[in-house]
Amino acid sequence: MRVLVRLLMAIFVIVLSVAAGTFVPRPLFKPQPPIDAATETRRILILSNPIHTDIAIPLNAETRVAYAFLEASGIPIADPAAEWLIIGWGGRAFYLETPTWADLKPMPVFRALTIDRSVMHVDVAGPIDETHPAIRVFDLRPAEFDNLSDFIQASFLREEGKVVMIADAGYGQYDQFFEAHGSFNALVGCNTWTARALRFAGIRTGWWNPLPQTLGLSLDLFN
Repeated sequence: MRVLVRLLMAIFVIVLSVAAGTFVPRPLFKPQPPIDAATETRRILILSNPIHTDIAIPLNAETRVAYAFLEASGIPIADPAAEWLIIGWGGRAFYLETPTWADLKPMPVFRALTIDRSVMHVDVAGPIDETHPAIRVFDLRPAEFDNLSDFIQASFLREEGKVVMIADAGYGQYDQFFEAHGSFNALVGCNTWTARALRFAGIRTGWWNPLPQTLGLSLDLFN
């Protein structure tokens, strides 16, 4: 009986934490006025799947220069067919060893639930259907976009000023993995990284968003 009570209490605490993390905004107040039609903006996308979120930023003359450091790793930043740069942060073992659900193995899952080193995953894409239900669209002021970009670039680990690519780790022809700053665990994972990046861009999130579903709900509620 005592074990059951403890289990129920643990479940209650988890549910309460997830609810509070979703429905308590961060920051509590947004001081800037809404963006109107006359405001210059930069568009970004948040791409979601059942367990992970990525940030897509548009590839234009400005961002192709800002992210030219990725060209040496084989990512075709300058290719006119590449319209979006897609970037995510995650746990090294799970990210590298699970390109599809069919590749799921116990050890990467264990590392993801405990603690692991982190990596950045970078890919490019052509046109993206912005009406897809798994995609959220945000228009940022130039300064907000620059803050987001600075946060993303600071997440790459650098040695002698250069990002550190992980050899033979990409899923396809153009994507690559890179060493990243920070440690990954179930409480501070890929979706909390996305949420933090968005807050740098002036977008309100929930206080704690470990899941794509809670992050998406908080984004819909507070923006």
